Amino acid sequence: MDFSFIRKRSHYIDLIRHFFFEHGYLEVDTPLLTPALIPEATIEIFETTLRGASCSQPLYLIPSPEVHMKKLLAAGSGDIFQICKSFRNLEQTGRHHNPEFTMLEWYMVEADYLRAADQTEELVARLAIEAERPDLTPPWPRMSIREAFMEYTGIDLERCQSVSRLKEECLRLGMLFPAEKSSETWEELYHRIFLTFIEPALPTDSPLILHDYPRQVPCLAKDIPGSPWKERWELYIEGIEIANCFSEETDPGKVEQFFTMEYAKKSASSAVVPDIDQDFIEIFRSGYPKSSGVALGIDRLIMALTGQKSIEGVIFFPLSDTLHS
Repeated sequence: MDFSFIRKRSHYIDLIRHFFFEHGYLEVDTPLLTPALIPEATIEIFETTLRGASCSQPLYLIPSPEVHMKKLLAAGSGDIFQICKSFRNLEQTGRHHNPEFTMLEWYMVEADYLRAADQTEELVARLAIEAERPDLTPPWPRMSIREAFMEYTGIDLERCQSVSRLKEECLRLGMLFPAEKSSETWEELYHRIFLTFIEPALPTDSPLILHDYPRQVPCLAKDIPGSPWKERWELYIEGIEIANCFSEETDPGKVEQFFTMEYAKKSASSAVVPDIDQDFIEIFRSGYPKSSGVALGIDRLIMALTGQKSIEGVIFFPLSDTLHS
C-alpha cells in the first residue's frame, strides 16, 4: 500500500473541505442507512434488516445523501456540503466502478445549475493547480446534449421527440433491434444512442460540461420553459463522468409525479424496492428553497488529478480485490 498516495488523497479531500468553508458552506453528516429512499428506476440499492427484540425492519444503504440533505435545506440550513460513502448495487467492478464509493454532494441556495457549473470549475481549478494539471484548469468547453447528438450522430434530438422518429434514426445509424428490444421506450433508445455513439466520442483533452438534458429522461431537475430540456449538466473529465448537477425541482406536484412514475418502474424491474419517503415529498409543500445541487465522485476526480487509469488505484481495499482473490 502506497502511503505517499494515501497522504495525497487526504490532502485533496482537505482542500475540498477548505474550499467550501471559505465559501460559507456548512458541512453536514447524514445517515448512510435509511428506511426509505427516493425511487430511482436506474439505480439498484443494497438492502439489509434491522432486527430488534420486538421488530424487524428493512433498511437501505444510500445511493447518495440527497434525501437527507434536501430535508436540511427545507429546514433552513443554507448552503451545505457533505463528503460520505455511497452505495450502488449491480455495478460492475473495474476501472470506473466500485459498489462503495466516496461522494461529494453540495447544495447552493438561490442558485441555478449554471451558477453551480461556475463553482465546480472554481473547485477543480483549485485542485488542478495543486496537482500540477494545467489541462484541467477552466474555462471548460460546454456543449448541450442537442449539440452533442448533432455533432456525433447527425440526430436533431429536438425534432425526434417520439419513439418512432428516434427509432428511425437508430436504424439509420445501423443499430440492431433484437426481439427483447422491440418495445424500447424513448428513454431507453436515448441511452443506447448516448452510450454507443456520444459518450465514447467526447473529447478527452479538456474537461467538458454536457448540459440541458432531455425532459424524457426523468430526474428531479427543473424544466427549461418552452423546450424539451431540463436544467441539468454532467461533467466529463478524460471521457469519464465525474459530476451531475440539477437546478432542483421545487414544484410539489412534479416531485410527487416523479415519485409515482419511478416507483412504478422500479417495482416492475428491481429486486429491491424501498418504501417511498413520504416526508420527503412533504418538504416541497412548505416553501422549499430555490437551489442547485451537485453530486461529484471523489474517487474519479482523484483519478483524473493523479493520472491513475483505474478507480482501484485510488480507493483503499476495492471490492474487486476481494472478488478476484
